[in-house]
Amino acid sequence: MRLDPFFDERLRVHRKYMFDQAVGVVRGRLSALWPFGRAPLPAAAPVAAKARAKSDPSRGPHARARAKHRRAALAWDRTELSTVGTAGPDVRITEHEVAVPGYPSVRVRIYHPSVVGDAPVPGVLAFYGGAFRIGGIDYPTTDAAYRRRCVDAHVAIAAVDYALAPEHRYPTQVEQAYAALDWLVASAAELGIDPSRIGVQGISAGGCLAAALTLVNRDRARHPLMLQLLEVPVVDLTGAHLDLGAMRALGIPRFLTVRELRSVARTYLARPQDARERYASPLRAASHEGLPPAVILTAEYDPLRGDGDAYGAALRAAGVDASVVRYQGVTHDTAIFTGVLPAARRWHDDAVTALRRLHA
Repeated sequence: MRLDPFFDERLRVHRKYMFDQAVGVVRGRLSALWPFGRAPLPAAAPVAAKARAKSDPSRGPHARARAKHRRAALAWDRTELSTVGTAGPDVRITEHEVAVPGYPSVRVRIYHPSVVGDAPVPGVLAFYGGAFRIGGIDYPTTDAAYRRRCVDAHVAIAAVDYALAPEHRYPTQVEQAYAALDWLVASAAELGIDPSRIGVQGISAGGCLAAALTLVNRDRARHPLMLQLLEVPVVDLTGAHLDLGAMRALGIPRFLTVRELRSVARTYLARPQDARERYASPLRAASHEGLPPAVILTAEYDPLRGDGDAYGAALRAAGVDASVVRYQGVTHDTAIFTGVLPAARRWHDDAVTALRRLHA
């Protein structure tokens, strides 16, 4: 199906961004090799400072560049909500700090639906997207989506503000996810949540964490999970299941798509071989038996559609109730555009329908 006309200008901007990024890398490498007009080597102290910055991702020029990029991403997200998104309703919110043994603690924000009486409601542990390196529960479109799903599905959304890479690399985020689940189950009564009706949900990189969490939970605690809702998930960081045909159809060369995924993996993983581990790439788990039922949503013009298709097939092969729905004519970030795109509104409705399964 032809790409929805809504995306035409966005595609032009995205293609230019990807080409500019690739050209910038090439120029930087050539400049480093060019012997003329370069400043003399700095003294030992700056060299030591550079070494410290390389070993500590929170320091140095790269850290400043990341901070600038994240500020720009947050500002862009704010604009997206006001121009193409849908604001969320007012709901009761509580904030919690969850300890994570051996790793940084993690903030969990719970969106509580209105209830009559003392009956507990289902709960959903939710993970935002952003390639593991941007995003957060305070991003306006993320916050609005959680609010709308909380009200429309009548479930408590426990949004996990997991740590960003590369300051914090795998498995930090997975351990934070597991600690949040453990805490949610233990604290369910005081939170007004039914511990027997809990699901997980994640979009893009958050889909990777949600899927990994179901594996960790099966291997460690076996808390009862009723659902995993995975939206445009990346579940194999080796790139073996990328569907490059999706990008070729948009005029984006293969090398740019592959370069982007490799960049994401390098940011999130401390070592390239970590991509083969089951908690980093849930699709590569030796077994998917005993995992909760899955609803997987993918987009036609998204190279990660191959990940979603393959994960759905792996789950079904292991006897797990799993469905995969592909939205035609749309891209990876479709769920944001509920203010202007019918497919995005349908996406929201389908996600809400999946979450309502928790009321069974």
